[in-house]
Amino acid sequence: MTPAAIGLARPWALLLLLAVPLAAAALLAERRRAPRLRHPRAAALARTGRGRLAALGFLPQVLVIAALALAAVALARPLARERRPEGTSVEGIDIVIAFDLSTSMRAADFAPQGAPDGEGGFAAAIDPAPRNRLHVAKEVLKDFVARRRTDRIGLVVFAGDAYTQSPLTLDTGILRTLVDQLRFGVIEDGTAIGNAVATAVNRLRDSSAKSKAVVLITDGDNNAGQVSPLEAAEMARTFGVRVFPILVGKGGLVPYPVGVDLLGRTLHEQREFPVNPDLLREIARLTGGTYANATDRETLEHGLQAVLDRMEKTRLFEPGGTSRTAELFPEWLRPAFWVAALGLLLGVTRWRTFP
Repeated sequence: MTPAAIGLARPWALLLLLAVPLAAAALLAERRRAPRLRHPRAAALARTGRGRLAALGFLPQVLVIAALALAAVALARPLARERRPEGTSVEGIDIVIAFDLSTSMRAADFAPQGAPDGEGGFAAAIDPAPRNRLHVAKEVLKDFVARRRTDRIGLVVFAGDAYTQSPLTLDTGILRTLVDQLRFGVIEDGTAIGNAVATAVNRLRDSSAKSKAVVLITDGDNNAGQVSPLEAAEMARTFGVRVFPILVGKGGLVPYPVGVDLLGRTLHEQREFPVNPDLLREIARLTGGTYANATDRETLEHGLQAVLDRMEKTRLFEPGGTSRTAELFPEWLRPAFWVAALGLLLGVTRWRTFP
């Protein structure tokens, strides 16, 4: 802990200290002007000397003046600031999620979740409508982020190009909010896998962690971008970044939303989107990662967990510290009250001025 630094919230209140010498001067002037009792034997009494208590006759007034000085300092609101030079030290890995926002992620080939029927199977689905790939991937990713409190996670989104949505962070709350806000149409359509991997690697190139990974969540083949996927994979290998591609969806003909009917129900037609699992496997092989195919929510969760199973952990340290500010106002006002009370009390006892 660093030594406490003293500061004043209202330094202008110290101008009241100017009243202290003024009060002392007024006290001396009053004592000189005070009436004297004339007595025939006064000279003889003066030669005997003053007693100890009489010599302290000024004490009540001095105490009141001291209380005034203490009150002036208290009104200036002294503050003690202490800083603890500590940081956030956790054990984890650095992960960047590269998330596909191409329109093919609208495909609704993920079965809805059902309720157990009590006989080892599932009853009718709670929500009979199939879920599109984006919805399921977002839900799984938010759960994944919520559990990884000791890993720094970043987010890159891509379609026809790739952009950083969030740098590496330990703030799982803000990251889950960003994932929840992902929408179609914010990026020109396409699937720029090479750009996505290159952008994610760029977020990790300055990382000091031993374990660095890119999780590539996509449902299609590379058809856009300026960087080829294999060039991006070589870049990842150069910087010691492993890439874990996860192919979302079943492939082949899949239901794709094309509109709504008069009752507001979504209409689907069967469409086929090109996929290239061999390319994703090669990216994983070149970088030391693993490939996974997620055809439902459970396999997508398993694919994300497989990333953690393959990665070593390293200690991350985010510098920072905590500071504490203590109000010293009561520490000065309290003695001011008691000193003033003592001065007033003494002023009505043996040290009372007469006449």
